[in-house]
Amino acid sequence: MYRPQNLRLPGPTFVPQAVLQASARPMINHRGPEFAALLAAVTRALQDFLQTRNDVLLLTASGTGGLEAAIVNVLSAGDKVLAFNNGAFGERWAAMAKAYGLDVRRVDVPLGRAIEPELVRDELRKEGPNGARAVLLTHNETSVGVLNPLREIAPIIRESGKLFLVDSVSGAGAVELDIDGWGIDVCVTASQKAWGAPPGLSMVTVGERAWKATERATLPRYYFDFQKAKASLEKGATPWTPAVTVVIALQEALRLMSEEGLEGIIQRHVDLARATRRGVQALGLGLFSDENYASPTVTAVRSPARVDSRNLARVLRDEYDVVVAGGQGKLEGQIFRLGHMGFVTISDITSMLGALELALRRFNVTAEPGTAITAALRAFAAEPVVAGARRG
Repeated sequence: MYRPQNLRLPGPTFVPQAVLQASARPMINHRGPEFAALLAAVTRALQDFLQTRNDVLLLTASGTGGLEAAIVNVLSAGDKVLAFNNGAFGERWAAMAKAYGLDVRRVDVPLGRAIEPELVRDELRKEGPNGARAVLLTHNETSVGVLNPLREIAPIIRESGKLFLVDSVSGAGAVELDIDGWGIDVCVTASQKAWGAPPGLSMVTVGERAWKATERATLPRYYFDFQKAKASLEKGATPWTPAVTVVIALQEALRLMSEEGLEGIIQRHVDLARATRRGVQALGLGLFSDENYASPTVTAVRSPARVDSRNLARVLRDEYDVVVAGGQGKLEGQIFRLGHMGFVTISDITSMLGALELALRRFNVTAEPGTAITAALRAFAAEPVVAGARRG
């Protein structure tokens, strides 16, 4: 028998019942007036949450599809690209660019550390005016639980005149992101992350400079062609058959988000992240990443000595119905990641921490019963919430 799980992943995230029910509505014609109205409403709502008047294109794909679309629509084979990398997803995007024949210079930052603005400035100086045409940067690196300081980095890149492509797949909708104010040319996010909808949609914002770049870009594209997508959007459609039920679900998720408000959503994620970190630390566990740049949507935790995080995740899943993420690549078995992204409440966090405390006992890691939950609740109540936020 199916039992509901406490899904503490950095995606896909918990989908509220109202959103699930919306996705079960009868099918509609994706070339008809109902879908045109739906697409227009979802696009406007996304523009508001992303703080942009740029075009927002809905692609039926994962976030990775949106990242590939960003590359192929604005660049040409042989173009130089500066790719900053502090985790698995930055590494993936750089590899994708290389696969398309781009001249990629990767700047690696130690895992667990943020991409600092001064590093970006220094590397751009090395490029000079005839260097890289574009900069690739991951906003929220969930593989290590780091939020890169995009607000400070963005004006440095903008000043350089280079195209700025941002992977905010797991940041948008949960953390501060001002696409127009920060001058981001292309930004990618996805439905199954902070937006709390099922997987299946990549949402991509495209600014004026990026549109100009599409006119000279020569990389092959067809399904992911931005110009085709924009031409269809202007007619209230998509160029290809969209994930209709996911678009319907996303509209309902956006409605729920609008009730809380963007400011409240951002603060709730900050509060829940703080509670999560204080809870795991109370159990004697170490945080993997620099807490000065800790992600509000996911926390990376070092496994206890002689404990493989894959085994810990298995116990949490099989015995306590709590699903957490493991480490990726070189960090496999060494860390586990706790998602607090999307429609998450403090009760979800305390339930997860209680299960974690019990699961750790299987590996001879013990603490006074209730230690983690108490620490989390104290941390959650420690600082005032901004006006308009809603807790729990």
